[in-house]
Amino acid sequence: MTREEAEAILTAAGQAEDDAFPLLEAAIACAIHDQPLRDPEPVRALARNACERLKERIGGEGPDEALSETLCADLRLNGDLIHFDHPGNTDIIAVAERRRGLSAALAIFYLHAAREAGITAAGVDFPGHFMIRVETPEGPVALDPFSQGRLILPSELTRRALRAGLMPHVADRLDILMAPVTDRQSLIRLQNVLFSRAIRGRDYEAAERSALRRALLDPEDHRPWLDVASAREKQGALAGSLQALSRAHGLDGVEEARRFTTFERVRMQLN
Repeated sequence: MTREEAEAILTAAGQAEDDAFPLLEAAIACAIHDQPLRDPEPVRALARNACERLKERIGGEGPDEALSETLCADLRLNGDLIHFDHPGNTDIIAVAERRRGLSAALAIFYLHAAREAGITAAGVDFPGHFMIRVETPEGPVALDPFSQGRLILPSELTRRALRAGLMPHVADRLDILMAPVTDRQSLIRLQNVLFSRAIRGRDYEAAERSALRRALLDPEDHRPWLDVASAREKQGALAGSLQALSRAHGLDGVEEARRFTTFERVRMQLN
């Protein structure tokens, strides 16, 4: 798969309704878009294996236990505690090969397997840490894919929220802390991680690619195009920056004035 083919897949995914979003294939396309011409079959093979094993476990265990045991105990997917900043931890192809990654990358396998097995699950965009919400007969529970898929008790969620800087009156609200997000938003979360890392490392080409993927996955959001524009400007690609600002123009009237100011600032550098 080439980078152009990956962009076509992401564009189609961006047009899909949330309940039909192709999470696994879109995640593969994101990885190929970042580093083209790699073999995605290990990802698909691992995902198929996860689905088959999970379906075998359902019935004998609760949905949350079946999911964590399948993905962690059976398939050895876990967080990379030793090399947290390893670039492979955010790349789903590398994650499938290493069986290590960040929670937002590991969550893709959890969510895909849950969907195929009929388990109701969703991502939780928790401050500083991505988790999985699983619906059980006793109510929703949170799993941490980075820590062996273990169950996170409400008291620990509150402690984590307080450490992340949330106010006490918010940190004890489980309905807020465990608010589910769509599969699209789950994948965009991973691209946000990649963008932040690229910016910190001053790898503005990688930052541009990750921002572009966000723009393709959520074509109604103007913010990714602003990040594309910023990354291109830092590379000296001012015409490309203006093009990205033009794409952002008109998507959200609330930010119109700020985008126009940025547009004019970049345009003046070309004159």
